[in-house]
Order: sequence, then C-alpha cells, then structure tokens
Amino acid sequence: MSSELSSDVPQPEALVQRRVAPSSTNLSLVDERTANEEVRALFAQYRERFARSELPGILLCFATHPALLKGMMQIAEGLLFGDSLLSRRHKEMIATFLSQQNACPYCADSHAALLGAQGGSPEVICALQQGDLNAPLFSNAELALLKFAGKVNANSSTVIRADVETMMHAGWMEAQVEETVHIAALFASFNRIANGFGLPSPYQGGLPGRI
Repeated sequence: MSSELSSDVPQPEALVQRRVAPSSTNLSLVDERTANEEVRALFAQYRERFARSELPGILLCFATHPALLKGMMQIAEGLLFGDSLLSRRHKEMIATFLSQQNACPYCADSHAALLGAQGGSPEVICALQQGDLNAPLFSNAELALLKFAGKVNANSSTVIRADVETMMHAGWMEAQVEETVHIAALFASFNRIANGFGLPSPYQGGLPGRI
C-alpha cells in the first residue's frame, strides 16, 4: 500500500459531494414514489431515526419486503450503528474489511466512508480495502478481531474454540467474540444482497483505496 494512494482517500466532508443517486444493474430498487403506504412510513422512520434525508441503496433493496425492511432497521439501530459490546469504529473496520473480501464495492466504499467519519485514518481505510492486515496500523487486538471476522466470513466451518481463545488472549471478552460472529454474518449478508441487486459504489468513481 503506497502512502500516495492512502492520502488520496477522500475525507468525510468531501465524500458527501461525491454521493450518487442509488441505482442497480440486476434487480430493480423500490421507488419511494410508487411504494406502498407501509414502506413509505418505514422510510419516514428511517429518516427520523438516522437523521439522513437520502435513502441508501441497500435500504431500497430491503424494501422489497416490508417485514425485512422493518427488521433490518431495528437491527441497524440496536446493534450495527452504535456502540454495543464492540465500538462503532470496530464494527466499521469489520464491515470495510469483509466487504472487500466479498468483492462488494457498494458496501466496501459505504463503510470505508463511515469508518472515516468514526476517525479511521486514510491509511487504515486503504489497508482494509486492500485486505492488508500486515500494515503496521493496527493494534494486536484489532488484528485478532479482523482475522477472526475474516475467518467467520470466508470459512466459518473451520472456526474452532482455539480461534475464540486467540481473540480472548488479544484482550476481547467472550461476549465480544460472540458479537463479532453476529456482526460478521450480518455484513456478509448485506454484501450478498448488494451484489445480487447489482449496487455500484455510492461514490462517483469509487474510492481510490479499493482494488
């Protein structure tokens, strides 16, 4: 990873100007103008709870099934987009790393931007988007977290108790390891939904750190 490349990763305020309207290449996204009353009410709740005027593409994918949309909004509010046993920053690190692992440009760039808003440096973002866990940018605890999440994502059938104990020796509580499993599985699901619908990066031209 070059320092020149990492320094080119836009900062959060610059990314706002580069956001593009949601689109998809494989399956149609729900159009708010023609959505039913239940879905429009859930969109209004989303705007109120998350203080965002625009509706992200992944939300429009969930909206094909109102019950799914409602459930995912509750999970996002209660677990994903706030501090719980894992910090919001650590969850965005996991999301960015797994999204590049799953070749999902929509999620990789979305969560890289959110990680930047949580204080993630351009160098850290670039390393995660390139899958570079050898970069001297992560603490031992962060490396253990990312490697464990990556194994859950890529080869969950091989996870054994020793993997959990490695996490605990790195400073994580068992309850945090449990949450890591849930977080990794949820973001992997989002990657597959985004890729299945054909969502491109939400930023014009994508982010330069992703390969």
